[in-house]
Amino acid sequence: MLKGKVLIAQGGGPTAVINQSLVGAILESRKFPGIEHVYGALHGVSGIINEDFLDLTKESTANLEAVAATPCSALGSTRDKPDVKYCQEISKVLKAHDIGTFFYIGGNDSSDAARIVAEHAEKSGHDLTCIHIPKTIDNDLMVNDHTPGFPSAAKFVASAFAGINQDNAALKGVYVGVVMGRHAGFLTAAAAGARLYDGDGPHLIYLPESTFNMANFVKDVKSVYDKYGRCIIAVSEGIHDAKGTPIITSLMKNIEKDAHGNIQLSGTGALADLLCDQIKAKSGITRVRGDTFGYLQRSFLGCVSDVDAIEAREVGEKAVQFAHFSGKKHGTVTIHRTGNYAVEYKLSPISDVAAKTKVMSKNMINKDGNNVTDAFMKYVTPLLGSGGLPTVSRLDRSNAVPKILAKKKK
Repeated sequence: MLKGKVLIAQGGGPTAVINQSLVGAILESRKFPGIEHVYGALHGVSGIINEDFLDLTKESTANLEAVAATPCSALGSTRDKPDVKYCQEISKVLKAHDIGTFFYIGGNDSSDAARIVAEHAEKSGHDLTCIHIPKTIDNDLMVNDHTPGFPSAAKFVASAFAGINQDNAALKGVYVGVVMGRHAGFLTAAAAGARLYDGDGPHLIYLPESTFNMANFVKDVKSVYDKYGRCIIAVSEGIHDAKGTPIITSLMKNIEKDAHGNIQLSGTGALADLLCDQIKAKSGITRVRGDTFGYLQRSFLGCVSDVDAIEAREVGEKAVQFAHFSGKKHGTVTIHRTGNYAVEYKLSPISDVAAKTKVMSKNMINKDGNNVTDAFMKYVTPLLGSGGLPTVSRLDRSNAVPKILAKKKK
């Protein structure tokens, strides 16, 4: 039963819809008469340690709705990874403030933090209910069909590559776009979401689920360029060689890691530069450009999937309902697809998700490992929103005027 005080925090990378989950949890919690206060911890678990709380019970519904429609983490976030000592400090703070329910909105690492906090509460006899609320643009949480934050980021990536395709068709050359994705290639694969005409880019897509071979890469690019006079490539930041070593590490003398031991892959444009240099040096193509999407993918304003916004709100609401009605002390809200496209929500054990990574299934990637299949397109299309993506049109090239001077020269 929900009663007393509730605490909500956000962890990991922001998304375009993470505040929908926050506001869903706040407003749903305020419906229960037994709830005295709903607190928000600033900057995740680090805010709990520092007792940096906001009383969200005092926020007006109108302002909360405005915040819900605003990208990025309204409470701020953190990359801190709680260990036993850290959890002991969290427990002290939660007990001091008489917190009975803790909702943590986040991805893989945040779900692991929620697991650690929950397990410590059990061992220490702390009467705490701990529910993890899913979010990540990487779409790599186990059990879930997809994860809030991914559809909007996918819509941005697909839209960006659609624009790049138009640009590249006007001024032909080779373009390399590096997209986030450490172990899972869902977001990079979404670059194919707006392909409409035969010959549209991205023509090649490289994902961390497949081994990356530089010689084959250059050969693929040259083949597409020879066919179309241009080539657009979407590359995941996490591409790796046959030994599993990230390609980016071949460029870096000092490899930076976060608190969870993850190599920082998106801090520079080094991977895009490397790939462009290899294409120029080994293919003879001179017009080659590269971009790193970086943080642009996470909280881009004005490119939100309505499906994503709705589901992000609902996982926040369901977390509260599960905490009150399920009879379980701890868990993670998971999304399951049904029918052609509908979803249902379940409360799964946090251990099923914590610190685990889901990757794309083999049937979503072509046999050459350089593109996606119809199976992936069927999977991702409903997530991009009820209105789909903006479409592009072409002038009819069949209306060409016959040449005069060129004909005489013959």
